[in-house]
Amino acid sequence: MKKIYLAALLTLALGVAGTAGADPYQSNPYSLVYDHAITQNVKNEVNIHPVNYMLHGVKIAANVYTPANYNPAKKYPAIVVAHPNGGVKEQVAGLYAQRLAELGYITIAADAAYQGASGGNPRHLDVPYYRTEDIHGMVDYISQYAGVDTDRIGALGICGGGYTLNAAKSEKRVKAVATISMFNSGRVRRNGYMDSQLNSINERMAQAAAARAAEIKDGTVSYSGNVDFDALSDESIAKIGTDLYREGMLYYGRTHRHPNSTFSYTTSSLMELMAWDATDNIELIDQPLLLIAGEKADSLYMSEEAFAKATGTQDKELFKVPGATHIKTYYVPEYVDQIVNKLQGFYGRTLK
Repeated sequence: MKKIYLAALLTLALGVAGTAGADPYQSNPYSLVYDHAITQNVKNEVNIHPVNYMLHGVKIAANVYTPANYNPAKKYPAIVVAHPNGGVKEQVAGLYAQRLAELGYITIAADAAYQGASGGNPRHLDVPYYRTEDIHGMVDYISQYAGVDTDRIGALGICGGGYTLNAAKSEKRVKAVATISMFNSGRVRRNGYMDSQLNSINERMAQAAAARAAEIKDGTVSYSGNVDFDALSDESIAKIGTDLYREGMLYYGRTHRHPNSTFSYTTSSLMELMAWDATDNIELIDQPLLLIAGEKADSLYMSEEAFAKATGTQDKELFKVPGATHIKTYYVPEYVDQIVNKLQGFYGRTLK
């Protein structure tokens, strides 16, 4: 398979990943890499349940979290949690899924099809249709889970929350929608991060089309966004000019590395990504909507745009976490606690 290395801005916009250096995932039987992660299922506490299910012929790997004293004969609200671009369920998606389970929700965090521990070939497709179907698929599965009240299902999208917004336009089984550090993949792949690549849109689209042609001709799959984290020095990371990319390198490449998390995506995916936008038809969202983003995040503009365009609901809020950047909403206790408290109030009110 051919590897294509793009400029840092395009590369880092996906998130980061690699093979674990300190092997934190190996110390946890569920390979979770967030603080206070479950290491064993203890009676009367929050439990984790690795599950698999099929979605359009692809085997999906997911974790279901059940609340303390879970009783399948009772009825619980549920929340589907979608992971960031380049991330996997064992990282920040698992953190928030566990924290919400501590509040009494049944939650599910699944690896996207063609990514992580889920099946599907070629690997690392990042196509809006499939990423949106991932969320529909989580709703399908959790709706059948023992104890779930199907009238009280919410959705949470982290970073790649643009896909959760897209799903919510038609996913009326979801009664409340929230995002954390929302990243509009279509806009960034098309325009560049912070609209930095407006003068090369057609050129990059042509490269994506050429990559697809090669796939069809002889099966050669080209990949973009490859990063060798072991070859990157801390000094070179420190020189990265944006908080999202600099802190993302440290989060995914150093402190929260996981072997299933990868920067890489098929170059041909850009054909779909660059022609797509999470805010197109966003007025179709008529459910309660909460957009959470760091006050100091350089990705804040994407949540602000989505909030302004989401005219289909009057029950909406843009909550800016004081002092937080994009990546710090993933793991810094001070910010995570604030976000969980905000989510508790939001879902508690909208999923009664």
